[in-house]
Amino acid sequence: MKRTKTRDSFSGKPTAILTSDWHLREDQPVCRTDCFWGEQWKKVQFIRKLQEEYQCPVIHAGDLFNHWKPSPYLLSLTILSLPKDFFTIYGNHDLPQHNLELANKCGINTLSAAKTLQIPDGCHWNGDPNKGSFIHYHLFERSVLVWHVMTYQTKPWPGCTDPMAAKLLRKYPQYDLIVTGHNHKPFVEEHEGRLLVNPGSLTRQEADQIDFKPRVYLWYEKENKVKSVYLPIEQGVITREHIEKIEERDGRIEAFISRLDEDWEAEMNFEENLERFAKTNKIRSKVMDIVYKAID
Repeated sequence: MKRTKTRDSFSGKPTAILTSDWHLREDQPVCRTDCFWGEQWKKVQFIRKLQEEYQCPVIHAGDLFNHWKPSPYLLSLTILSLPKDFFTIYGNHDLPQHNLELANKCGINTLSAAKTLQIPDGCHWNGDPNKGSFIHYHLFERSVLVWHVMTYQTKPWPGCTDPMAAKLLRKYPQYDLIVTGHNHKPFVEEHEGRLLVNPGSLTRQEADQIDFKPRVYLWYEKENKVKSVYLPIEQGVITREHIEKIEERDGRIEAFISRLDEDWEAEMNFEENLERFAKTNKIRSKVMDIVYKAID
């Protein structure tokens, strides 16, 4: 019986590894209860081994570091750990004041000077693909745009005016593949055989990522298809305790404010109302001293 290719079948090895938003950092995210420093490097090493296995470029869509000015220690370990054939663009976290004109001051510019990675002309943060700022890499036959821009499939918050992924694919039909960074949620959008791939973040650095599964995408140029590869993670290392403490504090503040609505006379001046409130609720004198100092 003759075999036929399935929709998701791929020929040969992948053409590139697509990733974004590594946000490498030396400090510990407040939501993590494990050794985050070691866990982030496990993921970098995982991608490095993928690159060694497939011998293809790693395409990174911005925000390599969590801050534009990484420490010498963080820079040194990045130089030792980064996969070969690594290409990136400037994300907003990579740039001082989010300003591309100051790019020569940032950490990934240092790595470029050390030939640890390459920063080709790309559609960096706040870039415009219509002005010729794009990456083709000269490695592929298909046209590729790598762009650090907020895009999504489902509106992330009320009133968000950033473009949807489907809209970007229709707006830039000259590109077979668009790789985007900035949105930490991974997804793939397809339109008429063209792809927009948003790889998402490398690690879980926020409490709302408790169920998030970090991944990279293997891109197969011939079919213009991608396949996700999930990164190793530890379960039970994300906590909401700090958020619960903030919510508890906010609750106390709201209760404090609500008590201000109790039968105060509108004609009394502010200081008199404040003094009356302090006496009624037995506010400590040290607290009131701070309040009066702020008023002065």
